[in-house]
Amino acid sequence: MAKKEQITITDYISGIEIPATPEETEAVQIFSRQLVEDYGYPVTHIQTRPQHRVKVRPSDTKKEYPVDIAVFSGSLKMDETLYIIVECKKKNRKDGRTQLENYLTLSSAYLGVWFNGEERLFIRKFVKSNGEVYFEEIPNIPKYKQRIEDIGQFKRSDLKPTHNLKAIFKSIRNHLAANTVGATRDEVLAQQLINIIFCKIYDEKYTAPDKIVRFRAGIDEKPQEVEARILDLFSEVKTNSPEVIDSEDKITLDTKSLMFIVGELQNYSLMESERDVIADAFETFIGHALKGGQGQFFTPRNVVKMIVDIIQPTESDKIIDPACGSGGFLIEALRYVWHKTNQKYTKLGWNDIEITKKKIEIATKNFRGIDKDYFLSKVAKAYMNLVGDGTTGIFCEDSLENPKNWRSEAKTKIELGTFDVLLTNPPFGDKIKVKGEDKLKQFELAHNWQLKENIYSKGKLKSERPPQILFIERCMQLLKNNGRMAMVLPEGTFGNPSDRYIWNYILQNSQIEAIISMPSDTFQPHTHFKTSVMVLRKGKPKVSDYPIFMSIPATCGHNKNGKEIYKLNNDGSFIFDENNNPIIDDEIAFVADQYQEFMNGKLNTKSHLGFSLNFSQIKNWIFIPDYYDPELRQEIDDLNNTDKFEVKTIGNLLKDKELQIKRGNEIGSQFYGKGEIPFIRTSDIVNWELKIDPIKCVPEEIYEQYRKQQDVKENDILFVKDGTFLIGRSAIVTKADEKIIIQSHLLKMRVSKESKITPFYLLYLLNTPIVQKQIEKYTFIQGTISTIGDRVNELSLPIHKDLNKIKEISDEVKSIIDTKRILKERIDNLINNSKV
Repeated sequence: MAKKEQITITDYISGIEIPATPEETEAVQIFSRQLVEDYGYPVTHIQTRPQHRVKVRPSDTKKEYPVDIAVFSGSLKMDETLYIIVECKKKNRKDGRTQLENYLTLSSAYLGVWFNGEERLFIRKFVKSNGEVYFEEIPNIPKYKQRIEDIGQFKRSDLKPTHNLKAIFKSIRNHLAANTVGATRDEVLAQQLINIIFCKIYDEKYTAPDKIVRFRAGIDEKPQEVEARILDLFSEVKTNSPEVIDSEDKITLDTKSLMFIVGELQNYSLMESERDVIADAFETFIGHALKGGQGQFFTPRNVVKMIVDIIQPTESDKIIDPACGSGGFLIEALRYVWHKTNQKYTKLGWNDIEITKKKIEIATKNFRGIDKDYFLSKVAKAYMNLVGDGTTGIFCEDSLENPKNWRSEAKTKIELGTFDVLLTNPPFGDKIKVKGEDKLKQFELAHNWQLKENIYSKGKLKSERPPQILFIERCMQLLKNNGRMAMVLPEGTFGNPSDRYIWNYILQNSQIEAIISMPSDTFQPHTHFKTSVMVLRKGKPKVSDYPIFMSIPATCGHNKNGKEIYKLNNDGSFIFDENNNPIIDDEIAFVADQYQEFMNGKLNTKSHLGFSLNFSQIKNWIFIPDYYDPELRQEIDDLNNTDKFEVKTIGNLLKDKELQIKRGNEIGSQFYGKGEIPFIRTSDIVNWELKIDPIKCVPEEIYEQYRKQQDVKENDILFVKDGTFLIGRSAIVTKADEKIIIQSHLLKMRVSKESKITPFYLLYLLNTPIVQKQIEKYTFIQGTISTIGDRVNELSLPIHKDLNKIKEISDEVKSIIDTKRILKERIDNLINNSKV
């Protein structure tokens, strides 16, 4: 099996296996494909491997410089027929141009391209009669058999679809960010690109096939002439398509930037390009602008696809996303429905025109989106316009506002209780709250709720509520009876005791069909929130006990830094697919298939990727799949079924009086550093011992207030129960550590003398992999902090039945603790007795 450093790819032009370097994968291969697929050059006219070589200096007889991509005027590849040099090194624009000009000067080629995977530049060489060489930047290079003078002289019928739009959009974005005058923020640049894209689409729609398009930039045209044409187009778009461009919208890019964008896009037909290609490219550009301050960010494509594949919307379904953001859910649902539509009507013998008309009808009639953010709603309109002409269904409104207060068109096209499918990832976060009595009084969940004798009763209206809670109710209101909803929510909502009134509302109004726990890195690097996806059907279930699908995908295809991760063999080498590409490690991609197995009654109920619970098996209103992980449960059962272990929970030990547990206290930071008594916090529990921080020591009188209550003694176990990454850490108190105060986020565990286990054996048990796994699964996010809460009592401990084994392990742990204590004392003595 190949190791990491041996990854290869097949060169697009030559078919030779070459190293998969970033230069090759991000630039050379991408532009090679564009030369063939977009510009129409025959593969026989292009050379990549072996590389064609050119002179570095006039005296260079060996032709020392290898050209990344050489394009020739014919199939005969020689110095005299060299036409275009493409340079793909990772340099900045200035250095890349300088080097490219040097190579052009000493070769017969007179067109050059610099492309580093991020930006690209096109230049033309001129030679004066006296032999002097000079260069000019041009909008693009000619297509195959096109004269350079013909650049920008396109009839509508000349425009062709492209499969490489992502690279073009990426180049546009990076060029604008580096060179645009007066606008550098990604949101502003994205808004401008959207306006220009609308001009491009409008020009394609309303130019006859045999007429010259207006969205063009000729080789000898002045930038001001190009700008004037685009501004005229934009004025027509505003007049004729007010649903996508507002009257106050303007194109504010400088003339050179506008010329650059037109030059990049003019060869292609966006309307005829594949929708997946357009969506992927658009998302690449817009993604830079979509990390907002109100919890707004892209829902990752794999999560969106998983949700749509689970819901399986149909052509007759009315579909809405009331927090549509940039339109990701709507686009993926439209893709899904269109694919099914195409299959259905092709089988019925419909022609392409009839099918296309049907698709546009579906997009316009059945798809709706709302977002209160003007920019995001504009992005969604552009997205839908590019992909499906469904722009008339996107509205800039506040979904949580009383619908009576929406603008007339939104009120007409979006009514409560009329939707079959709802897909959404509403805004959530600690800092955003919904306020205002008029808005809040629409919602049951905006009130206080009290539980008495297992019945919730509604109290007074609260002054503010987190938006995600109100979105649950608004989404329920938008659905028809029997309508289906999939919603992304913070995972804490699925298990926090304080949120149980929410589940009371959900269960009173719907049937839970599925809950999927997303990997912790899913929304990284943009936000640290861990989320789950809830799928439900509106309406009371027909039976009181019914199965619920659950899934715990472990990987999402990238790490916390957003970098792709790959499947590995045990030796650390990559696992490759049949095309010798490393396979991305993304378990989210398999969840929808598992759900369909569940629906078909064929689910393997012991896999973390897909298992089911009956509603009656839900404990303490906990709807977090991790809590019910069947693989972990099986592992515990397997231990219990051996002759070696007896599995007992901490709760069992408490009940049998073999163990006592107390929690610590908060004393107030005003006492820190005012005394000599250590105040032990979660971060002070390190490697089974206490790390004393003198900065947090407190006065003797504060210690006396808590001494009897906390009653810390030698061999007590301190266990971290709240925090972020430290939950489950533990340490044992030594004789020297008894005079301390412990923080409220710590539990003090004391093993009774009558117990057959010892404190040292308990310390060992708490740190075994099986118990640490449980700690991770039973830890929930509650507000701004993670906690294991009372679920610590549910931790199953595999206790050896052999008392000699318990003694052996206890003695070994005690020996380690004693050794650490002795070494610490030796360090202290060395330092304290130093005469320096």
